[in-house]
Amino acid sequence: LDRAALSRAQTPQTFRLGPIRAAHRAAAGAEMTDDVAVAQAAGLSVALTPGDEANVKLTTQADFVAAAARLEGTDPMEYRSGSGFDVHAFGEGDAVVLCGVRTPHARGLQGHSDADVGMHALTDAIFGALAEGDIGRWFPPSDPQWKGAASHIFLDKAVERVAARGGRLVNADVTLICERPKIGPLAEAMRARLAEILKVEVDRVSVKATTTERLGFAGREEGIAAMASVSLALPEGGA
Repeated sequence: LDRAALSRAQTPQTFRLGPIRAAHRAAAGAEMTDDVAVAQAAGLSVALTPGDEANVKLTTQADFVAAAARLEGTDPMEYRSGSGFDVHAFGEGDAVVLCGVRTPHARGLQGHSDADVGMHALTDAIFGALAEGDIGRWFPPSDPQWKGAASHIFLDKAVERVAARGGRLVNADVTLICERPKIGPLAEAMRARLAEILKVEVDRVSVKATTTERLGFAGREEGIAAMASVSLALPEGGA
């Protein structure tokens, strides 16, 4: 999507009661994302006004804890970092999947799943920051149900675990180590795909690449390696 045409809206959104109630009645049964969509469908005019990041909506208990801490001038979150590393060898195939983006290539990557080395490293980095093991613990390669699985399943679980503990991802950084394919032209698509899965803004996700100057297995184009690091914010003393 063209980000220039997108806005991030805070809730609740404000309307005069009579018109928005009538708009909701008229839209009964229709699938709409929020009150603005309902209002626009009814022909009501909608205006955007500047928001304030500090004016957060209080929904969960964690929201109330965070709000109380802000009022007291303290930070209720602890910050953790995690790192991940993964390697997959080249084998038969005509494409590779890297950070969720399928790219034509002379060979594929071998692995029990789709061998997305970048997403595997990132998933392990998140599990590491949580101190909850690694991909092998959550998705053992001995289990046939993960044969050929799309790696976003693994990253989805890591993101789910962060949310379950009341945390949020601050940023993620992935480095792909290979001679080919060239990552530069694909980096933005990779960032967008990872941000989508991580449920964060794209500017919190970095994807970059390096070579080993023709040294080692990556330099000989025998495989691809990836390193990843993340920062998480978790409630102090949380589960």
